[in-house]
Amino acid sequence: MREFKLASSKKPKIAVVGATGNVGREVLDIIDEKEIQYSDLIALASTRSKGSTIDYGENKSVVVADLAEYDFSDTDIAIFSPGAKVSSEFAPKAAKQGCIVIDNTSHFRTDPDVPLVVAEVNPEALKDFRKKNIISNPNCSTMGMLVAVKPLHDHFKVKRIVVSTYQSVSGAGKEAADELFNQTKSIYANEAVVKEKFTKQIAFNVIPHIDVFLEDGQTKEEWKMYNETKKILDQNIELTATCVRVPVFISHSLAVNIEFEKPYDEDQIREIFKKSPGLKMIDYRADEGYVTPIESAGLDPVYVSRIRRDPTIPNGLNFWCVSDNLRKGAALNTVQIAEILIKDYLSS
Repeated sequence: MREFKLASSKKPKIAVVGATGNVGREVLDIIDEKEIQYSDLIALASTRSKGSTIDYGENKSVVVADLAEYDFSDTDIAIFSPGAKVSSEFAPKAAKQGCIVIDNTSHFRTDPDVPLVVAEVNPEALKDFRKKNIISNPNCSTMGMLVAVKPLHDHFKVKRIVVSTYQSVSGAGKEAADELFNQTKSIYANEAVVKEKFTKQIAFNVIPHIDVFLEDGQTKEEWKMYNETKKILDQNIELTATCVRVPVFISHSLAVNIEFEKPYDEDQIREIFKKSPGLKMIDYRADEGYVTPIESAGLDPVYVSRIRRDPTIPNGLNFWCVSDNLRKGAALNTVQIAEILIKDYLSS
């Protein structure tokens, strides 16, 4: 396996796997927006997409190559967003060829030898990427929450989190977004509503069911938030979640309740939020003094609003948290990880 080192004058060769999907396209756009310097940018997808063209950034385009035919041995970083099944097959192959894989799927998140990283929360975990040459991106709801929770944990030590999520349909893929659109059209046209992706009608409804049910009654999405919070932030934090799909196209929202070990002052909370990377606080106790999903779509920050004390428990706090699940929840974080790798691990 080759050394993970770039000559100071060399720019990394970067591949984007699953480039034709929503997250893959977002990755390409963000690489362009952030002006990441690379020697070559490769778009990879399934055989059926081979030869097609993807437009991204400002008047840029790339021709899609076949993932099944691609040799990763001269590629420095590969950002994977093709779905867990494809990642489970091709990410280890790429890693064994000496490419560092940043994977957006759920497949590697619980692997103890794979760092699970949020750029603003635990970048120090990247030091262990060499164990398998794979780095995992967490669940989009976990990520948005932990960007807000981490700085509070540093100051007041979080004991317990109770979180309810309001997750957009884009988190379930393009077919899910199409289903919301088509069902909404059907209702207004007085036509039959067709369910395919979701277990219940999603238009004008909410569904308290994301991913499969486990034996204890949790869904796997709720289980992910519990386990990922412990792996990323602190094994001692207890968390219980209720994850709900809502008829919103983009951006996940969370109602977060925290119990701290130490007492706090609300002004301290606001000052911490103001100074924390990746966060933007919009919290006015007035009409429109908070952020909703539609305002965060297409933007980088995690937004916090509705900050208030929970008087029912010692050291309790409530806040509302919103972020674009396709952007910060997936694509942006992987590019941020790539930036850290290039700066701190691949440079001579």
